[in-house]
Formats: sequence, structure tokens, C-alpha cells
Amino acid sequence: MSLSEEELRGLKPDKTVDARGTSCPGPLLAAKRAIADVPINGILEVLSSDPGTKRDLPLWAKKVGHEFLGTLEEPGYFRVFVRRKR
Repeated sequence: MSLSEEELRGLKPDKTVDARGTSCPGPLLAAKRAIADVPINGILEVLSSDPGTKRDLPLWAKKVGHEFLGTLEEPGYFRVFVRRKR
């Protein structure tokens, strides 16, 4: 389930990981490490300048049982949101 841009902009992440400037698999590895610090039903935000992150993070979230909330495009980078489900 993806949220609207307005809904995504209104989210208050429990943790934000800045992986800008790293290429695949850097942002994904950062997300895997950071999700442990997010409470169940909490939100992880990953900042990434690697376009592959838009594809990799939703696939990872689904595979491991988290909920992909959506991606916002900012000038020069992306903000990807995942809700921790387990």
C-alpha cells in the first residue's frame, strides 16, 4: 500500500538513515541495520541518491514482512518510507 505524496510528507519517521552518495547495496544495507532501532509499527525513512533504491527497498520490505509506504522524489535524492511490522 503506497501513501499519497501529501500523506508521505506528513509522516514523522522514528528513524532516518542518510545513505545519499552511496550506491547499491549501501542504502539497502543501511536500511537493514537501521530497522532494528525502529519500534514495531514505527517508520523508517531512507534518504538515497541511488535510483536502484526505489526498486530495492520495496522488494526487501515485502520479502522480510515490513510495509513499504512509498517514495518521495526530492531534488537529487529520494525519501523511501517503510513501516516495521515485525
